[in-house]
Amino acid sequence: MPRTLTPSEAAERKVRLSQDPHRLREEREKVLEVAIGREVRAFRRQKGITVAELANLTGLSIGMLSKIENGNTSPSLTTLQALAHALSVPLTAFFRRFEEHREAVHTRAGEGVEIERAGTRAGHQYNLLGHIGANASGVMVEPYLITLSTESDIFPTFQHGGIETIYMLEGELLYRHSDQLYHLRPGDTLFFDADAPHGPEGLEKLPARYLSIIAYPQNG
Repeated sequence: MPRTLTPSEAAERKVRLSQDPHRLREEREKVLEVAIGREVRAFRRQKGITVAELANLTGLSIGMLSKIENGNTSPSLTTLQALAHALSVPLTAFFRRFEEHREAVHTRAGEGVEIERAGTRAGHQYNLLGHIGANASGVMVEPYLITLSTESDIFPTFQHGGIETIYMLEGELLYRHSDQLYHLRPGDTLFFDADAPHGPEGLEKLPARYLSIIAYPQNG
């Protein structure tokens, strides 16, 4: 007979299940609610006004505005008209990102665009795996496949805005970030603030290959 879960176990299991990043959104209305909520919040912040101030302008309660911005309710046409008037935007602006075209880039093995980066040396190959320009997320992402195949005594030091993630695929290397050295082996991940000086400092086992994913604000 299956064991009955305690209240704490049931709560923990519920949290784990609710955090599934691949769950399907089956309710079309919910997707629309979220899209509208994001636009309302974006326009409000663009105007530099608080939720309380928007409540005064529209006659809506702070609680209702919070539900709308978080995609927890379906605002009526009258409510949307009031919001559009208060934020000085056309009513259709709240729907602009719903069902808009979203880009995807498929790069087949060996087809990445080779990039020359500052400090690149012979035997150090950088392949850009894909690129999407201005997009609705407000975030730019650059995924690279980096291959180091030649021993060298000189290594470039990179420093740029954003966050970078490195995932080792093959070989071993010593990777510097700020004043720390990390010995990276296959399967290791290094996640760091890319504004600090960073880069490979020692090649322990060649060839070394790793994914480098850089993310930074679109207008950064």
